[in-house]
Amino acid sequence: MFENSEDQFINMGLLDEKGMDNAEFVTLGIDEDEKEEWKKAPKDLPILPLRNTVLFPGVVIPISVGRSKSIKLINEANAGSKLIGVVSQKDASIEEPEREDLYDIGTMARIIKMIKLPDGNTTAIIQGKSRFHLDEFTQDEPFFKATVTPILKKEEELTPVLEEMVTDVRAMAERIVELSPNIPTEANLALKSIESPNFLMNFISSNLNIDPDEKQQLLEKTGLEERAVLVKQHLVNELQRLEVKQQIHSKVRTDIDKQQREYFLHQQIRAIQEELGQDSPDQEIEELRARGAKKNWSKDIAKAFNKELDKLGRMNPATPDYSVSMNYAELLLELPWNEFSKDNFDLKKAEEILDSDHFGLEKVKQRILEYLAVLKLKGDMKSPILCLFGPPGVGKTSLGKSIAEAVGRKYVRMSLGGLHDESELRGHRKTYIGAMPGRIIQSLKKAQTSNPVFVLDEIDKIGSDFRGDPSSALLEILDPEQNNAFHDNYVDLDYDLSRIMFIATANRLDTIQPALRDRMEIIEINGYTQEEKVQIAKKFLIPKQRKAHGLKATQFGLSDKVIARIVDEYTRESGVRGLEKRIAALARHRAQQVVWKDDYKKQMSLEVVLDVLGSKRLEKEVHQDVDVAGVVTGLAWTSVGGEILYVESTLTKGKGKLTLTGQLGDVMKESAMTATTYLKAHSDKLGIDHRLFDNYDVHVHFPAGAVPKDGPSAGITILTSLASLFTQRKVRSKMAMTGEITLRGKVLPVGGIKEKMLAAKRAGVKNVVLSKSNEKDVKDIEKRYVDGLNFIYVENMMDVLDYALLNSKVKNPLNLEIPEKK
Repeated sequence: MFENSEDQFINMGLLDEKGMDNAEFVTLGIDEDEKEEWKKAPKDLPILPLRNTVLFPGVVIPISVGRSKSIKLINEANAGSKLIGVVSQKDASIEEPEREDLYDIGTMARIIKMIKLPDGNTTAIIQGKSRFHLDEFTQDEPFFKATVTPILKKEEELTPVLEEMVTDVRAMAERIVELSPNIPTEANLALKSIESPNFLMNFISSNLNIDPDEKQQLLEKTGLEERAVLVKQHLVNELQRLEVKQQIHSKVRTDIDKQQREYFLHQQIRAIQEELGQDSPDQEIEELRARGAKKNWSKDIAKAFNKELDKLGRMNPATPDYSVSMNYAELLLELPWNEFSKDNFDLKKAEEILDSDHFGLEKVKQRILEYLAVLKLKGDMKSPILCLFGPPGVGKTSLGKSIAEAVGRKYVRMSLGGLHDESELRGHRKTYIGAMPGRIIQSLKKAQTSNPVFVLDEIDKIGSDFRGDPSSALLEILDPEQNNAFHDNYVDLDYDLSRIMFIATANRLDTIQPALRDRMEIIEINGYTQEEKVQIAKKFLIPKQRKAHGLKATQFGLSDKVIARIVDEYTRESGVRGLEKRIAALARHRAQQVVWKDDYKKQMSLEVVLDVLGSKRLEKEVHQDVDVAGVVTGLAWTSVGGEILYVESTLTKGKGKLTLTGQLGDVMKESAMTATTYLKAHSDKLGIDHRLFDNYDVHVHFPAGAVPKDGPSAGITILTSLASLFTQRKVRSKMAMTGEITLRGKVLPVGGIKEKMLAAKRAGVKNVVLSKSNEKDVKDIEKRYVDGLNFIYVENMMDVLDYALLNSKVKNPLNLEIPEKK
């Protein structure tokens, strides 16, 4: 509001350079008789369209006249009555307005002065006199003339409420003048000199900092109270804006003053520190620069580091950003850029280390030795990315530590189980409060080498949610074509991970993202046999527990027979974690005996072991031949290894309903339905009366009902059980089977063959029926593990039934009541 008011009045000739001394200004606040003015006005009033300007009665404004019609109008009016009609345009962009382009309400004005400028333009100073309604044009050329209807101001009584409102408006206007730096203080004198409430509203309305259409609304309000309310609203908005602006300005000025004060204080502190011989921030920066000069890093990294130090030198040490930049610079120094440990190329020694720490695991050991051999020949080979896949407790994680020792590298382990935030791997941007580098960079900082053995434990248990998908971040980390320029969000510089030997561990492959699985070399680690567990216990677990419990070799030992009993009766697992816990319990008992100085022998007897461990926890899995038809032994894979699984079926009188029990999954239920449909389709070939299917219900049960079961590998077992039930042909003794079936009777291959074969041998099975396609999997198993097993490879279900079912072809062996056909 009141922007450049003094300049306007000076240009108008109503103020001189010294202030409000011009006599013409005094007449502004005097109410003149509008009727007298209208008597002097011509019948057809010349109409001057105005752009971006609204003239109010009593207010004096300068206008620049540029259009030819307007110049002719001004010249003629100035030579005559000096009275014209001023009407605002609705759209200021229209150069030649018509009647519809003008508002209906305008102001009669008197020309006070005309000034011809050197550039040829004309400036007219006009004063508003009275409102009018624009009726119709009577002339278009050389300028507009129109008939108008005067709108005289209403004679309103100045009530206490209205008087108070006028006072508020005046006070707010004066407050705005005080707050606005661009408005001269003389404007307040002008406000105080105005006595007429009508003219006060007009004067303030004319100088409000609002759009022309809003000013036009004020012009069209004839009542004093209406205008006062609307003017007050605009003043309130303007006042609030100015107060907020002043608050911000005051706050900024205070902050700047505070920063300047802190700067001077810190300069004094710096001078005091130098006098006392203490390190100043500048000395710390120079020390960092000297350390950086000794680093073996690239030019880009050195440039980024020195740039950060230059930034530190310009910053106030008390600001939060100073500590952020300092931490970042120190991290760059502590990272092992291009620093590598020397590999051990003695393959025999490496093999000895691997063999001394782990029993078996020949595939993994062979792969590590091959890598060392190639690295010795080539020198700069990229490290392999291995994934050790197998059941829990078989030594996947501990194998990583042995590999690091064998290769001669530092060992780093990072658990990925439950990780759900991508920033844990890539880090956070420095702009965040408390930002940190990712765990990859942090691990390298601890290892102080850029080529450690890096174990990514439990990679199959990574989670993902709204915070991101860490497995997708691993795609870059574990890709040999990309990880030579790994980008951590915090470091914000490329780091070479290609020399790191990544070793991932997993219990399952189906939960690993396919693209991630494709980047790794999968090495399967199967469960141990009983013989292997005995050897592992003797060579590794018992010495480890002796050391953990402070026992000597002469104080604690177990015979092979005792270890075998512990494995059979107290553990059921693919690995050896449970076995180690049992051995630890025995070691604690022996430690107590040593402290109490009881009599004992080095080798614990079986009786003592059974007394310490209690009654046996598990029944040994032994195959049991059953003389009843409908019971068949299957082979199953579990997370702790292979197991034998019985399938039982029976008939009851009913309407052909199939019932399945034993906590089965959908895939296993579908296998049972497929087997039933196959039997119905081939009932004549198998010698089954098809009426049995409609008059008797079938119940198939899988014992150990508390254990969830699923998968397609029980397909041939279920079909054999149902065929045995309906034909009452007993199954062959010492036999187990595994395989998936189709409606056409094909037998498809299944997985987990090694674990299943070990389970079959453990249980005393002699004959194993499985798909012809699984023959290659059996050949991959070491011969000593399957010695004594006879394998029957089949391609269709009729081959299975011909081998598995003993000959007995009674049409209705159960003497079931079958209704005759009508």
